Amino acid sequence: MINNSRLNVEEYNFEGKNIEEPPVQKKPNKFLKILNSKRVVPYVFVLPFIISFLILTLYPAIQAFVMSFQRILPGQVTFIGFQNYERIFNPSFFKALTNTTIYTISTVVVLVSVPIILAILLDSKFVKFKTLFRSALFIPSLTSVVVAGIIFRLVFAESESSIANQIIGIFGVDPVSWQYTGWSGMLLMVLIASWRWMGVNILYFLAGLQNIPKEIYESAEIDGANIFQRFRHITLPFLKPIIIFVTTISIIGGFRVFEESYVLWQGNSPGNIGLTLVGYLYQEGIQQNDLGFGSAIGVIVLILIFIVSILYLFLTGGFKRGDE
Repeated sequence: MINNSRLNVEEYNFEGKNIEEPPVQKKPNKFLKILNSKRVVPYVFVLPFIISFLILTLYPAIQAFVMSFQRILPGQVTFIGFQNYERIFNPSFFKALTNTTIYTISTVVVLVSVPIILAILLDSKFVKFKTLFRSALFIPSLTSVVVAGIIFRLVFAESESSIANQIIGIFGVDPVSWQYTGWSGMLLMVLIASWRWMGVNILYFLAGLQNIPKEIYESAEIDGANIFQRFRHITLPFLKPIIIFVTTISIIGGFRVFEESYVLWQGNSPGNIGLTLVGYLYQEGIQQNDLGFGSAIGVIVLILIFIVSILYLFLTGGFKRGDE
């Protein structure tokens, strides 16, 4: 009986109906374990940005700084000290600096004040088809600046048959040579920049407006605050971080302006009415093949942007924390 029972058990085990082999435990991969750790994961996600910043931004900036002390000719590089910087302060540079400053101030005023008003209108209850308007305002930023320049050159041509001259002709104003006058040339550059970036800034302010609790507006309205008081004491304080951000990127974009001038005059504006700092860099560094001098101009532009941006952030409290 015992032998038969042992035989039955062995046959039962051989068929493998109820007995399962224990699973083989795999050794954890040390590399994956390190990647999944809380200390390493954040650096893995920012690694592509760090690599692109080092290769595409930091290295070119350092190389440009080194080149600014050199005279670079085909097959010949000579160290010349501060000679390139001594050549910078000339009438063309000061003309470019003046044009860039006027352009920056104009675009900051337009691209901060107007988007706030339009964002408030789009966020109100009285506007229908809000999504359609938001999409339409964002489209210009996706349009090629070259195409925009061609359109603006046709609209603001110097001929009497151009659209702009026909419009002002209705009010009895003589035709204007838009691309050959100082004030009108600056106006065209500001219009192109405003047309391109107005929708983007509106979206920034819309995002800020949607984070303002509606209960605050209702309480202020109950207390008798009119629309201007609500705007001054509620809307503007809540939008202050967005205003600082938009103003900062507008300042940086203003000092870096190049496309708006180039598409109108191809780098050679009459009387330098459209000459900007980056345009001056392009003339000297690329067209005149003086890369050392062009690098020195680029370093000066970088220093100006840094100083103006830091000064603005300091004066507006941009370095303070939200709870201070």
